[in-house]
Order: sequence, then C-alpha cells, then structure tokens
Amino acid sequence: MSTLSARAWTLAVALSVLPAVLPADQSLQVAPLSREGRVLVSFRLDNAFNEDIRTAIHSGLTISFIYDVELKRGSSLWFDRTIASEKVTAAVRYDNLARRYQVTRTQDGRIERVDATEREEDARRLLTEFDKLPLFTSEGLEPNAEYYVRVRARTSPRNASFVWPWERHDVSATAKFTFIK
Repeated sequence: MSTLSARAWTLAVALSVLPAVLPADQSLQVAPLSREGRVLVSFRLDNAFNEDIRTAIHSGLTISFIYDVELKRGSSLWFDRTIASEKVTAAVRYDNLARRYQVTRTQDGRIERVDATEREEDARRLLTEFDKLPLFTSEGLEPNAEYYVRVRARTSPRNASFVWPWERHDVSATAKFTFIK
C-alpha cells in the first residue's frame, strides 16, 4: 500500500468515527418578523439530538450547530439576491467531572451568550432554539416588497467535507415575509 493510499485510508477511518450529520428525520422552522428597523429571526431545529450526537457530546468533544441565515429577495429573471447574511453558532462542551454542559452562542464570530446547565434538555434548547434574533437591519428594504429568510443548519465536526463543497445532510428552511414600513 502506498503512503498516499495509507494516509487516505487513515483519514477516511478517522472521519467515519466523527458524528457529523444531522438526523434524517429532523426539521427546521423559521419565522421572520420586521419590527422597529430590524428583521428579527426566530428558528428551531427539531430532532437534532440523535444517539451519535449525544455520545459525542458526552465524550467531551465540542459539538457545534452552525446556522447560516440569509435575507433574500426573490427575482423572476435571475438568481435571488442576497441582501445580508449572518452565521449563528451554538457550541456545546460537556464536562464529565462536573456533569455540566457549557453552551456558547456566537453571531458572526462574536460571543453573544455563554450558559452552563446540568440538564441535557436545557442544553438541547440552547443549541436548537433561537427567538427573535435581531440579525438584519430593515434599512434599504423596499416597502411592500416580498423578501424571505433562509436558514441552513449543519453540525461540526462533519465527515467527508473534504470530498464535496456541499453537504447533502444540511437542513434548510425558508420563510417569506412582506416588508411593511
């Protein structure tokens, strides 16, 4: 076996061990709301905690739920136009000695919130439920025009990301709204 194929084999085995995909039966709900010059976005990822995710979290591995949120305006002639985008991340690390979950939420790399809890249900909620995040400004939006918010969720670490530039296990959802000034 050549050195290159041995490395590829080792990498493939290592990546197959990582819990990398969201469960197939999960779903994502999105609800945008325009208020006081901001577009507030609420979203919830259901059924995200499968046995692989739980095992990885309880092993002490840091697991991140990454949400790519985009504000878009549809176009009948060409591709839809992206008005703005944000990356929201919720990462969890379980301390086996203290039996506590530490959840860190970030928005475009800025730490927004850090919580510690002993209950798995609280950690799950902090990782998968977001309520009225002020992600976008409504400045520059055309009154009475239709826009939509798209949220795509994935976990990290994820396996096989070196093979494809996209991931078939990403979950996404959209919700339309009419901007009224």
